[in-house]
Amino acid sequence: MAEAIQFQDGETYESMMGVWSALVGAPFLDWLDVPAGAKWADIGCGNGASTELIVEKAQPALVEAIDPSEAQLAYARKRHQAGVASFTLGSALELPYSDGAFDAAIMALVIFFVPEPARGTAEMRRVVRSGGVVAAYAWDLEGGGFPYEDVHAALSEAGVEALLPPHPEVARLDALNRLWTDAGLVDVETREITASRAFPSFDAYWSTATSAPGIEQVLPKLSAEQLQHVRNTVRASRGSGEWVVQGRVHAVRGHVPS
Repeated sequence: MAEAIQFQDGETYESMMGVWSALVGAPFLDWLDVPAGAKWADIGCGNGASTELIVEKAQPALVEAIDPSEAQLAYARKRHQAGVASFTLGSALELPYSDGAFDAAIMALVIFFVPEPARGTAEMRRVVRSGGVVAAYAWDLEGGGFPYEDVHAALSEAGVEALLPPHPEVARLDALNRLWTDAGLVDVETREITASRAFPSFDAYWSTATSAPGIEQVLPKLSAEQLQHVRNTVRASRGSGEWVVQGRVHAVRGHVPS
């Protein structure tokens, strides 16, 4: 069985990925244009970064957030000690919500982690009312859109592959369109969203990138010499000073038929 990426540290995740989630999530929510006062489901909420963005930008009546990692949820509950968001331990494949309970459901950087993406999409559709929005975004892993892709490439050159989600292929625009269409959603649209993030130095970038579980979990496979070579390879790809890194996600939205 292939080694799986483990998300167990909400605070580390915030620096490594939560910042990115906000950078790409803001234009994503603008694109969805869900009216204020809506009921939201945040599927695979992780440490609550996407939930926080919904609360701040979408003015929801409530947000029900769910994730399979209790460690991530503990961090999420700390950042949302009061308010409209609540957090539940559970699976995207069996959502503990009634049919049509929400106006909108999203997966933020999650769909490629779902063991059965089609079933997860169908569950989102089930819990959203007629006319409501079902949407997701995910890193364009196959197209090099992951923010720490240069580290992945350097590891591969050293003979070690970074861990990937079980279904990176579903992040393709055509695959997302097909998932949503096959789930019976209508008015399906896809788009790319790019974002840039500045790191004050290479060391700051390296520290953040290597805290990504898909990278961190394979570093012990490297010798000290290999690790230094990987670090040097990444560093040599750019100049000194501030490091500006770009990430690219693919997004999809559709509506439950009326």
